[in-house]
Amino acid sequence: MYYVYVLENNLGKHYMGSCKELEKRVRRHNQNSVRSTKNKGPFKVIHKEEYFTKTEARKREFQIKSYRGNSKFKRLIESPSSSLV
Repeated sequence: MYYVYVLENNLGKHYMGSCKELEKRVRRHNQNSVRSTKNKGPFKVIHKEEYFTKTEARKREFQIKSYRGNSKFKRLIESPSSSLV
């Protein structure tokens, strides 16, 4: 299973990504082991989606990243169907 996820830090900043092992990846973000989020955490998962293939997950990740800053992104992270870790 592959995951697409949205993280949020204490300042309300978001990070989107995809991975195979979600809990391990979030732990790495919070341990400052990921260059793009280093010293910007701690993070919590506010949205996740599961996919069978890496290709599907990456396509969805890029789609969500294109939503940034518009109402689609806001609806995504505020939807009651958002499943949290």
